Amino acid sequence: MIDIKTLKEYIKVLEDSSLTCIEISDEDNTIRLERELYEVSDNVTVQTLQAPTALSAPAVSDKPAAVSSKAIKSPMVGVFYAAPAPDKPAFVSVGQTVNKGDVVCIIEAMKIMNEITAEESGTITEILVNNGDVVEFDQPLFAIS
Repeated sequence: MIDIKTLKEYIKVLEDSSLTCIEISDEDNTIRLERELYEVSDNVTVQTLQAPTALSAPAVSDKPAAVSSKAIKSPMVGVFYAAPAPDKPAFVSVGQTVNKGDVVCIIEAMKIMNEITAEESGTITEILVNNGDVVEFDQPLFAIS
C-alpha cells in the first residue's frame, strides 16, 4: 500500500512539473494521477463551470494595479474561490488589512483546495479576479499596498 506521505510527494512532483500523468504501482495497487494543462490563446474561448451564486462577488477592477501596489499572485493554475464555502463570507475585501500568512483565497487544482496566503502585510487595494474564475500560474489575484 502506498502511504499518504509518498502520495503527497508524487502530487507535488506533478504540480511542479510539466508532466500530465504519473502512475505508481506496488504489489497490490496502482494509482494514476492526471492533470489537465490549459493553454490560453486570444483566439480561443474557454468555458468554465460557474461557482454557486450564493456568494456575493468581490469588488473587481478592470484597471491595472497602481504602481505603489504589489500583487498577490497565483502559485498555480486552478479555480479561484474568494471564500471557504458558498455560504461563508469572502476571506478578504477591498480596504481590508491582511498580515503575512493570512489566507486570502482558495485555488482548486486537481480537486484539491489550496489555501493561498499573503506573502506580506498590507491593505487589499483591488481584487483582480472574480469568484469561480480559472486563473493561471503567476496571474495577479490581488493588489496590496
